[in-house]
Amino acid sequence: MKLNRRAILGALTVGTALLGAAIPAAAQDNGLMAIITPSHDNPFFKAEAEGAEKRAQELGYETLVLVHDDDPNKQSEMFDTAIARGAAAIILDNAGADATVEPVRRAKEAGIPSFLIDREIKETGLAVSQIVSNNYQGAQLGAEEFVRLMEEEGPYVELLGREADTNAGIRSAGYHDVIDQYPDMEMVAQQSANWSQTEAFEKMETILQANPDIKGVISGNDTMAMGAWAALEAAGREDVIVVGLDGSNDVRDSILDGGIKATVMQPAYRQAQLAVEQADTYLAEGSTGQEEKQLMDMVLITPENADKLETFSLSE
Repeated sequence: MKLNRRAILGALTVGTALLGAAIPAAAQDNGLMAIITPSHDNPFFKAEAEGAEKRAQELGYETLVLVHDDDPNKQSEMFDTAIARGAAAIILDNAGADATVEPVRRAKEAGIPSFLIDREIKETGLAVSQIVSNNYQGAQLGAEEFVRLMEEEGPYVELLGREADTNAGIRSAGYHDVIDQYPDMEMVAQQSANWSQTEAFEKMETILQANPDIKGVISGNDTMAMGAWAALEAAGREDVIVVGLDGSNDVRDSILDGGIKATVMQPAYRQAQLAVEQADTYLAEGSTGQEEKQLMDMVLITPENADKLETFSLSE
């Protein structure tokens, strides 16, 4: 029979109590939890890391927070670091659906379970949990609002995320399954800005020069939406309708100021905390009690509810 860490600690606690001695502080340490995400320059990923770190520490874990910058090689090195340090678990927002399969497999073979958030990988049975926002549902919410704001007609632009990211394709499909039902909606440009605000600004400048009559921009995430909006403001085109996706505080503020018109919030902070809680349950009991793949629905954010949004969480 395999004893888990909690069982061992419990036995030590009982034994120490019987001896009338104090429990050593080290016996209350549940081990190291590695938290690996993309760059914290994006507030979404920063919220993930902060949510996971705070919850892990509350549950008695030492934390190791690492940033892979969407570089699969750097991510692989970070897995090696987590394995070498004997991490109890890995919380991960990955650097590519294909490129991440092998590191997760390597960790599993080393006896370290992985709990994925935000982005899925291409294989099942390697990670214990893959907790992601319902990107298709969220994209459809955003597209429905975009169509309404566009009054069902006019030329528009779509900014795509990173091509290696499964979420980019899912969101685009969700957008088009709604927008393409309206024949008077005309997509005049579709380009990837790789989730980047700087790249979105540059792409938007170029697109606007070639398509000065655009009426709207729908973006695969809020960071690109902010870049597009900055370019539109610089060109004096505040009349263009911009809709994002993520639910960042920056876009919230823009919505409240009458800039960007809408976004769709995905619960990044809570999602990361949930992954930590499932890791804690798994380490204690050998199971999370949940399916590997889990979807969390998104929420449309407009001027009506934007004031209730804070760090990818909506208050009542």
